[in-house]
Amino acid sequence: MARATQTDLAVLAALSVGPMSGYALREAILEHLGAFWSESFGQIYPALARLREEGHVEAVGGTRTGSSTYRLTASGRARLVELMREPPIRTPPRNGMLLRLFFGDAIGARACRELVEEHRALAERQLEVLADARRATEAGPADAHTPYQLMTISAGEYSARAAIAWAEETLAALEHLIDS
Repeated sequence: MARATQTDLAVLAALSVGPMSGYALREAILEHLGAFWSESFGQIYPALARLREEGHVEAVGGTRTGSSTYRLTASGRARLVELMREPPIRTPPRNGMLLRLFFGDAIGARACRELVEEHRALAERQLEVLADARRATEAGPADAHTPYQLMTISAGEYSARAAIAWAEETLAALEHLIDS
């Protein structure tokens, strides 16, 4: 699945919840999917134009470019199901902190400790964001989306806790390097 197709999937899936503008779409993706997915305006607006041209979404209202509200069409819902059934694309990870740590001897254990401490702090913040998302999801009205949203939040929580545990272990190893 190419990058554009993954963007189409994200856009169609978000619109399956309800009609929204391109701006609202970006905000919804950031707010609800931000722990594991991101799309820029530079990806969303071309996708909306392409999906509209293909008949998968339709624009309603709006008097200027970018102010329209988009909604899923029947063919868009069918395309969403088709994309959902495709195997997810596996993208190689790109983690700048781990790249630096791998070659950490160039900057030394103290600088690496700072990188890992920052990484741990980011994971702790992510865990707080996910706790808020869990509370909001559990407090909201339960619908067909709720169990799947909670499963996804759980995956994020596990990842954040694993990152924190790894950081603690790595910080202890770095302290031994600093002391020696």
